[in-house]
Amino acid sequence: MKYGFVRTATVVPAIATGDCNKNASEIVSLCKELAEKGVELILFPELCLTSNSCGDTYLHKLMTEKCSEAISDIAEATKALEPIIVFGAPVSAGYSLYDCAVVMHRGEIKGVVAKNNCRNTRQFCDGDTLTAGSLALAGQEAPVLRNAVFTTGRYSFGIEIGDEASSPVPQGAILAMNGAEIILSLAATEEFADSNRQTGNRIEEQSRRYKCGYMYACSGWGESTSKGVYAGYNAIAEYGHIIAEGRRFATTSQYTITEIDIEKIANRRKGDSNFAAAGNTAYIHIRQEENGNDDICRTVSPTPFIPECDEERERRFEDIFMIQATGLARRIEHTRCSTCVIGISGGLDSTLALLVTEKACEMAGKKASDIIAVTMPGFGTSGRTYNNALKLMQSMGVTIKEISIKDACMQHFKDISHDIDKHDITYENSQARERTQILMDIANQSNGIVVGTGDLSELALGWATYNGDHMSMYGVNASVPKTLMQHLVRWVAGKSKDEAIRSTLLDIIDTPISPELIPADNGNIKQKTEDLVGPYELHDFFLYNFIRNQFAPEKIQFLAERAFKGTYDAETIKKWLSTFMRRFFIQQFKRSCMPDGPATGYCNLSSQSGWSMPADMNGTIWNENCN
Repeated sequence: MKYGFVRTATVVPAIATGDCNKNASEIVSLCKELAEKGVELILFPELCLTSNSCGDTYLHKLMTEKCSEAISDIAEATKALEPIIVFGAPVSAGYSLYDCAVVMHRGEIKGVVAKNNCRNTRQFCDGDTLTAGSLALAGQEAPVLRNAVFTTGRYSFGIEIGDEASSPVPQGAILAMNGAEIILSLAATEEFADSNRQTGNRIEEQSRRYKCGYMYACSGWGESTSKGVYAGYNAIAEYGHIIAEGRRFATTSQYTITEIDIEKIANRRKGDSNFAAAGNTAYIHIRQEENGNDDICRTVSPTPFIPECDEERERRFEDIFMIQATGLARRIEHTRCSTCVIGISGGLDSTLALLVTEKACEMAGKKASDIIAVTMPGFGTSGRTYNNALKLMQSMGVTIKEISIKDACMQHFKDISHDIDKHDITYENSQARERTQILMDIANQSNGIVVGTGDLSELALGWATYNGDHMSMYGVNASVPKTLMQHLVRWVAGKSKDEAIRSTLLDIIDTPISPELIPADNGNIKQKTEDLVGPYELHDFFLYNFIRNQFAPEKIQFLAERAFKGTYDAETIKKWLSTFMRRFFIQQFKRSCMPDGPATGYCNLSSQSGWSMPADMNGTIWNENCN
């Protein structure tokens, strides 16, 4: 598939305990159905050819013979199918029986991987006792493998079975460090209350630790219920997140299809010495024709900075807010400052910064009145933002100063011979620098520090006046993107017991984003940032995929068209993506000398703790890739 995607499927077949022929027929039927859907890698559960419940009948010669015949039938029936098929089966070698995963492609057995942790059963031997290099199976000479990594040239995978996934040194960890980009986990585990949540957490955590895609398939309907129930859970995860999962307790065969992004996995592993030796691994090569599909079926979130789960969102927002506040509290303590000085515009950025500053002062043992909040009306200040700024400051009990910048700016225009009716970049930036000068001087007067309000989205676009709002003594919002900021302020509003504060915060969230540097239109906002540089929801999507995932603009465009389908057309996305790339590279000089500030996530453009790039970096190859 395009852009490094691999279409995968985890399958839970409805089986008949002990009936190899019927189970093989169901496996073949499902493989044919999935092949028509363009699936490239198919995973079935542990021992699904027989079921996991056959007990001592596994040891009967008739059972092993029928298993071998069933494997042969699967091979014959899938000769024309392109997907790689991995299924569980008991395999006999000498006087021993092994719990194995059979890897098959176009009817050829590419490998047999034996489970190594079989201490809880007397029927199967540990895989490390299987020393032969190959064995006769289903009329083929099948390679016997341990710690094997299979590769198609486009993606690689390794296999763990059952308890190997939860051992002190999980098999998947070894395989990932040997270069496996996808871990296939075959399981046959009975369901207990809450065990599914624990399994899901383990899948997410191991896919995060291994920096891999992770496929999990567990036995379901048709398994014996003599001792317990098999719920048939199956899921596919990618670097710490389950991206697709099946329904438990289904009474028919079921499968889950989605794409795993191999490029993202490879990018995550770059620079990590744990994976440095992966290129030295001896791979088992499988020549697989590439799926020609140009599209993907997985969901692409338009808000990658915002968790989809309510519980996770709550945790994330609290963590970010406390990181911001703790960072500032430590700076207050270190500098022994008496006050925190902050400019309040009635907009989103300064609102979040004020809320963070209030919490930081509380942590540092200071009062709300130690916050000097300065509103500085200018030529473009609207009645809505001005009133919201005043209401918020009054409700919070901070020290309020109101200083108009109009006279100072008019004097400055006169000094530099600038026409006040010429509303150009000089007209706008002089206002931003005047406001910064006021804040800095008040900080000097009050033994204070200036708290910066600029956010991550503005830093990415360079949408800040150099040595104006670009500058502060500690920038608390520097790693918080605009889309996340809206959610954070709403989260604080939801927790506030003060109705005045809550209603003001909600109105600020609903106010159009504006620098308010162009004269207002009858008191209303005339200058809207998103009309000038583009929608922040698009730019934050571009930012995340460019910085965090290290994707090229062409792939970002591909993903954005799916994430924002019905909201923005392809040409609109392309237009603003080009704007993002152009501005990102030419505005690096502002990020090279930005103030200190706390990193709240992995997307961080600080030259000290996040992004590293020379200010004169040529962005031609990225700009050209947009077209």
